[in-house]
Amino acid sequence: MASTSLLCLGLGFLILFHACFAQIAEGTDATREQRQQQQRFQTQCNIQDLNALEPQQRVESEAGVTEFWDQNDEQLQCANVAVFRHRIQQRGLVVPSYTNTPALFYVVQGRGIHGAVFPGCPETYQESQQRSSESQSRSPDQHQKVRQIREGDLVALPTGSANWIYNDGPSELVVVALVDVGNSDNQLDQFLRKFYLGGNPQPQLQGYSQSQGSRYQGSQGGEGGDRSRRGGNLFRGFDERLLSEAFNVNPDLISKLQRPQMQKGIIFRVEEELRVLSPQRGREQEQEQEFQGSGDNGIEETICTMKLKHNINDASGADAYNPRGGRVTTVNRFNLPILRYIQLSAEKGNLYQNAMMAPHWNLNAHSVVYITRGNGRMQIVAENGENVFDGQIREGQLIVVPQGFAVVKRASNRGLEWISFKTNDVAMTSQLAGRASVIRGLPLDVIQNSFQVSRDEAQRLKYNRQELTVFTPGPRSQQLVSA
Repeated sequence: MASTSLLCLGLGFLILFHACFAQIAEGTDATREQRQQQQRFQTQCNIQDLNALEPQQRVESEAGVTEFWDQNDEQLQCANVAVFRHRIQQRGLVVPSYTNTPALFYVVQGRGIHGAVFPGCPETYQESQQRSSESQSRSPDQHQKVRQIREGDLVALPTGSANWIYNDGPSELVVVALVDVGNSDNQLDQFLRKFYLGGNPQPQLQGYSQSQGSRYQGSQGGEGGDRSRRGGNLFRGFDERLLSEAFNVNPDLISKLQRPQMQKGIIFRVEEELRVLSPQRGREQEQEQEFQGSGDNGIEETICTMKLKHNINDASGADAYNPRGGRVTTVNRFNLPILRYIQLSAEKGNLYQNAMMAPHWNLNAHSVVYITRGNGRMQIVAENGENVFDGQIREGQLIVVPQGFAVVKRASNRGLEWISFKTNDVAMTSQLAGRASVIRGLPLDVIQNSFQVSRDEAQRLKYNRQELTVFTPGPRSQQLVSA
């Protein structure tokens, strides 16, 4: 009897211990996540005036162009991000590189292949000996997973992951990328740094040199000054003999690694078709759809198998849709779980002719808006009620909407499409008008007395617009667009 009581008492303590430990672990995870959000670099956002931004620097490579927006612009400084764009020609390969912060890139047009390498993950794409023997000149290959990318794909890149892009399509491949230099993963300064494993990158392509031009201008002349302005891939700085020993290869091969015999740049043309192991494009998309339906159970999904991309252009996945106005789709930590770790999300908007997106503000994130097609009018209003931007914005331009600033977009006769990168993995908005607006949630008496209007006017403010997020063009649409 005594032994039974002791056994019951022991089991009770064991259950209590496990419950307490689970709560502590859960609390620790929540605290760690909260601390990561708090550790994001804070910058001053003394914004008096905003402008639609064009790329300020253009660097040409053999098979493409890379364009940078000025990271010293007060808008990008406020959001603590850097933005660049690759234009990759047919059979163009962007050599492997990594950054000291996480990033998101969006495929504006074209199609291609993307690879990302994660340390410690297995080479799950393997070629059989039988297949390789069919071509006597080739040895069998194996490598980490590669992904087919196409227009509308949003791709997440964790900090420090080496990645590359290849254009295997019939037309130019265009990708625009946001690098979150304010992320807590960044242990360096608040400037973009890109570390290239291959190619002959010019200093401008490596980020830090273009942001710190004054440092180079102030350097002393002579060999030291010249060295500070030179670009090169990561292997160039190592001693040739040490690398030869590390790779267990001839020093002549290391010399080719450090100083490729090709013109400067980071986008090179592949003479013959690039050969990588990859499922057929259609089959890979089927696997993605199956994966999306299975959900994330948090157990078997590791960084090695985690999904990196999501097609945000798919109309069937829209979060808000108006058949006469357009649609808005969001991607966050819930439908692309890796965003939880890089603390970013995105929104894709598509407004039809003269349609409007409800005026709103971002509760917990800055929004970096890149126009992918068409043009339209935007207004952005600061906390003092002054509009800091009121103008036309068109394809290829960029503008930052700081956290809390109110914004409204209206499409022109050509329509308006954009991708917004947001500096929070669960970015939220609050609308000023429409069925889901803050005005709709206020009592009529509060509206009446806050704005000193009649009850009938308060009722019209609250209920006249029944649409949710995307508004159908009204009779005054044309004159508002051209105003």
